[in-house]
Amino acid sequence: MSERLLRTFISVTVPNEIIPLRDMLKTTVKHQKKNLRWVITGQIHLTLKFLGFAPPDVIDELNSIIAKVISRYTKIDLTVTGTGCFPVPTRPRVLWLGMTGQTATLTSLVSDLNTALEPLGFPAEEQKVVPHITLARIKYPPKHTPDISAFLQTTYDPILMTVSRVQFMRSELFPDGPVYSILGTHFLAPEDKRRIEDDNS
Repeated sequence: MSERLLRTFISVTVPNEIIPLRDMLKTTVKHQKKNLRWVITGQIHLTLKFLGFAPPDVIDELNSIIAKVISRYTKIDLTVTGTGCFPVPTRPRVLWLGMTGQTATLTSLVSDLNTALEPLGFPAEEQKVVPHITLARIKYPPKHTPDISAFLQTTYDPILMTVSRVQFMRSELFPDGPVYSILGTHFLAPEDKRRIEDDNS
């Protein structure tokens, strides 16, 4: 019998302030039906890369590759601000929070992960990287398209977010929603270590 494949992704935990913000934003969406599902507390995260299905015997190698890439970067400072959706407001599938700050550095990190993982059969996504935190997903075709105009127009105090570690995650799908478990945790390099390496280069 073949080994069961693991559904995996690489992510960053988000500040606790995101939880009350999500709860407030819930009240801005009209016509909420069963087709709209908000991400539950404990599962809200910033996705860096969705790998998809991976055999258990490559998990250690994947962790090693991720750790090597992550160690090239020092902490990344971001600001959570604004709201948005994919693909368009008239047919929303995903509701999200936007980001500013060192997003170019974050995008570079994602690009390096893609380059390192592609030889193992995990190609880069074709879509342009848009750093965001998913708050809700909408199943299609819905009987009633949610009115998200108020969601998109809502403003809130910016939330500071520092990326100092990333996590390699497993996602198991169940009728009530996914269940996540950590396969590995990897820390970005300390600032002082990066300065020493720069001085020696």
